[in-house]
Amino acid sequence: TRGLLRTDGGGPDTPFSADDLARNFETIAFFDEYTSGSGVSTRATGGRSGQLSRWNGPVRISTEFGASVTLAKRDTDRSRINAYAKRLAKITNHPITTTTGTGNFHVFVVGEDDSDFLQTRLMQLVPGISQTELDLFQDLPRSFYCLVVAVSGRRTPNQYVRAIALIRAEHPDLVRLSCIHEEIAQGLGLPNDSPSARPSIFNDDDEFALLTTHDELLLKMLYDPRLKLGMTAEEARAPARIIARDLLGQPL
Repeated sequence: TRGLLRTDGGGPDTPFSADDLARNFETIAFFDEYTSGSGVSTRATGGRSGQLSRWNGPVRISTEFGASVTLAKRDTDRSRINAYAKRLAKITNHPITTTTGTGNFHVFVVGEDDSDFLQTRLMQLVPGISQTELDLFQDLPRSFYCLVVAVSGRRTPNQYVRAIALIRAEHPDLVRLSCIHEEIAQGLGLPNDSPSARPSIFNDDDEFALLTTHDELLLKMLYDPRLKLGMTAEEARAPARIIARDLLGQPL
């Protein structure tokens, strides 16, 4: 009723330029909502700029459901994640697949009654996880629709090797789908939100529910070989501007 959770991906009412795209990329890729702690990311950085982080190896998405999740809801969400993984692989030109076996990007769709199951699985997946981080998943504030955390390699601090996403099973279909789109995309290396990003799911205003044309371009930029792991925002600024203009067909 308020015109939020749009599913059109943007249109004539949401124009953006190459400069807008480059500026939003810097904010979303280099300024993190989360900071590292005991092997998993936790909330809040104070606005410090980080380094470019993304996956270097294949991303294998595995989905697990709590016992409270109905079979119909499992089928719906599993098919959505499968389709989204194929779309993301095409956008990024990076190997992103779903698997029923051992994955490295774990998506949990769980309800409030599945807390013990989730805690057990988190301790199995991340043996060094702290109690603070376990508490974050167990007592997720109601204002959080969903959550993703990414784990970097010990010797490769800017290379993601594992990610864990939590999606509340109680959400209506469109909200769950919105969570799937945002959390998996953020777990690929776009961890922040920006109030100026539009049309975008990387904006806390909830105007858009699903990955937009603008967001597809951000992912293309993130996995463009002209940007290197560990780059600072300053180092990436010039090549990001060139990439943004290439993607939108605008001359330098």
